[in-house]
Amino acid sequence: MTNPTEAIQSIQENISRVIKGKPLVIEMTVVALLARGHLLLEDVPGVGKTTLAHSLARSLDCSFKRIQFTSDLLPSDIVGVSIFNRQKQAFEFMPGPIFANVVLADEINRTTPKTQSSLLEAMSEAQISVDSQTYPLSQPFMVIATQNPAEYHGTFPLPESQLDRFLMRLRIGYPSPEEERKVLGRSPSLHPAEDLQPMLAGQDVLDLQAQVDQVFMDDSLTEYLLSIIQATRQSELLSLGVSTRGALALNRASKSLALVRGRTYCVPDDIKELASTVLSHRVMVASTQGIRQRSFEQAERIIQDIVDSVPVPV
Repeated sequence: MTNPTEAIQSIQENISRVIKGKPLVIEMTVVALLARGHLLLEDVPGVGKTTLAHSLARSLDCSFKRIQFTSDLLPSDIVGVSIFNRQKQAFEFMPGPIFANVVLADEINRTTPKTQSSLLEAMSEAQISVDSQTYPLSQPFMVIATQNPAEYHGTFPLPESQLDRFLMRLRIGYPSPEEERKVLGRSPSLHPAEDLQPMLAGQDVLDLQAQVDQVFMDDSLTEYLLSIIQATRQSELLSLGVSTRGALALNRASKSLALVRGRTYCVPDDIKELASTVLSHRVMVASTQGIRQRSFEQAERIIQDIVDSVPVPV
């Protein structure tokens, strides 16, 4: 692998050949990859959620599988199933599409909670258990899930345990008129990401992930991060605060962002910039009627207000 900064820049530039005008979204996607995290893309149809996932996968010399989530999808369609081999007189495990380095869970909220839950072990422990047997997943391993907003027809809201497995939740948004004009002028093809060439091998990604672990975070920044986490648990506006998994996620993401931006140490702005993206889908807004509500937009504003209220270490 070349210089880490050059390697990271190369993959970002590669993705930007397809995803126009969204440098911050691309950067956050790479941050999630290097932090060993999973990514949830939520936005209206047609803004490039699936294309972004496909572009990242094409930029890596790794295996890639896409799972189209539907209401009749079964857990065995994801993790695999044991089939009886008559010649060997024994059951053989046939791996499902989850056995890939990058897995696209397309429209994940189109399927039932039972099928959604089949991803929990894979996303949390990088392994799958079937018929009392445990099968490790190859590394690096990343799930990129896309979903339409909850108010769309035919969707099942993701449970808290599922949301907590995602390092980040991102929205892509509409492109600017100038960037959309470039998209319209692009030569037609079945999929624009198919023309991308791999920039990093699987081992390169593992090396970069190991470098993220070595990024320095001062004790004062750790206390600052924990103060934000504690504030979410004490806020009267939230009925569900951030879990310990969320604190670990913000810690890893902050170190990853520092490395992506060419530093070997974290600064307060790393935590401040990522707090809403990493934490907003892990909390639940308290309703005036006493009923718990899930509202990402409200949660983002509350998290940002909390971050602004916590003193920044000098």
